[in-house]
Amino acid sequence: MKIISMIPARYSATRFPAKLMQDLGGKTVILRTYEAAVATKLFDDVFVVTDSAIIYDEIVNNGGKAIMSKKEHECGSDRIAEAVEFMDIDVVINVQGDEPFTDKESLSKLIEVFKNDPKEDVDLASLMVHITDKDEINNPNTVKVIVDQSNFALYFSRSPIPYARETNVGAKYFKHKGVYAFRKQAILDFYNLPMLPLEASEKIECIRYLEYGKRIKMVETNVEGVEIDTPEDLERAKKIWK
Repeated sequence: MKIISMIPARYSATRFPAKLMQDLGGKTVILRTYEAAVATKLFDDVFVVTDSAIIYDEIVNNGGKAIMSKKEHECGSDRIAEAVEFMDIDVVINVQGDEPFTDKESLSKLIEVFKNDPKEDVDLASLMVHITDKDEINNPNTVKVIVDQSNFALYFSRSPIPYARETNVGAKYFKHKGVYAFRKQAILDFYNLPMLPLEASEKIECIRYLEYGKRIKMVETNVEGVEIDTPEDLERAKKIWK
């Protein structure tokens, strides 16, 4: 089984423009993320895939591997799909470019899902974190996921799911972490299938897989990580790095 990592990287960002090129302990955020993914030694290859010549040059000039997107893309999955279409691979793991503290243990769990799936029942796997803070549960920027007894995703939402009509029945809330592992065919299908109303309403790309009948295996992790979305996040990351 050939497993690679793709790190989709846009230069522009609504909340924090050029965040991937910010300094983190003497290197840029995107270079830190790339080097962390390589250092896990979990992958047959690691690439940054980007629409930016600045990011491309940053990786290549520091000895890394990068791919320039040929088309404009609305999301990271589309960018990855274009890059892997003609590659001889089995599984691709999407590592977020703004998360330089790559968690090897969690990525290993995602890979094990596919190694333990000889019938290929799983189309993709992703991570979830148990949350209890009410503000986070109700925050629309936190994507929640509910799962069945086998930890297959039933639905993702920005709303608090499940709705707590009864509060003493032991329901748990899980935050979806945007780290995905795809079978190659699953991500190519995503690329070629149109967006449907649920995905368009929630603005959560993984809903498209559910709407088209794909099976998403969720893996619980205790590692929150540090996602750099704002200047404040970057300052927090710098403190952790020190």
